[in-house]
Amino acid sequence: MAAPLTDTPHGALGLSDDELLAMYRTLLVARTLDEAALRQNRMGRAPFVVPAAGHEGCQVGTAWAMRRGIDIWVPYYRDVGVVLVAGLTPYEIFLGIFAKADDPCSGGRQMPSHWGSRRLGIISGSSPIATQIPHAAGIAYAARYRGEDTVVGCWFGDGATSEGDWHEGLNFAAIHHLPVVFVCENNRYAISVPQHKQMAVRDVADRAAGYGMPGVVVDGADVLACYAAMREAHERARRGEGPTLIECKTDRFLPHTSDDDDRTYRSPEEVERARGHDPVAVFGAYLREHAVLGPEAEDRLRAEVRAEIERAIAAAWEAPEADPATLGLHVFHEPGRGR
Repeated sequence: MAAPLTDTPHGALGLSDDELLAMYRTLLVARTLDEAALRQNRMGRAPFVVPAAGHEGCQVGTAWAMRRGIDIWVPYYRDVGVVLVAGLTPYEIFLGIFAKADDPCSGGRQMPSHWGSRRLGIISGSSPIATQIPHAAGIAYAARYRGEDTVVGCWFGDGATSEGDWHEGLNFAAIHHLPVVFVCENNRYAISVPQHKQMAVRDVADRAAGYGMPGVVVDGADVLACYAAMREAHERARRGEGPTLIECKTDRFLPHTSDDDDRTYRSPEEVERARGHDPVAVFGAYLREHAVLGPEAEDRLRAEVRAEIERAIAAAWEAPEADPATLGLHVFHEPGRGR
């Protein structure tokens, strides 16, 4: 007789085998898309990309506890896993990478990875780090004021926690007990600045106590641990108990962006050690251990994902370019469109 679902770690979290497979597929899509985007950059077809390899576990794990169509997503530029869970497709993401007219985030007017979708509730961010954090607090305030059953998820890197916007956003959210969850994807580098040069504390989550909110530290390569932390914080927010700060200890396997050379500030040995704790490999091993996914099924899944990404690239590359005549649209005042 099969063991009851709750006899497994994922069962205890209320996750079915099918949900695990969906999570793993999203991890694979995020990793394969990330690798393909960098290839497009090296081929000269994508001027700028922001690698996410190494972050997929904390992104998919935390985002999975959010509710599509109800909650609001406030990601930062590395959050390809988050926006995939929110509902963006690889095709839509490559439309943005290639600056095509049908890019749902900005019609080709923003830098790649500046996600935004009114349809999906994804709030567009800006290049200056941490500016999305006061936005998240303000959106959560508005949701509570309107009596809406909405939780705001806000993601950022460790470098953002050194900015004044971060302090102001967390302080405001805590004072007003707002329904927002702050997720720090701590890869220990603010571009090239290591953590010990930007803060004297070991854990970013230690700072939560200063604002009067819980601070939680989780292994960012452990998808289920990230999901569990986010689910608890999400439920707490819905109960009216205020915000939570979750720190996911993770690693960035590649340079900060396609314009960065990380060999100038970290050794190949350090990166290789980080790759030994790959969230895709860790989660895949968990699925095999619990007989959720066999070797042949995994090979088929990987082939299916690779084919999906290749189709998305081909279709996005052939999509119409933005019309130069629309260059000023949404940038300058347009007569007849109101103030």
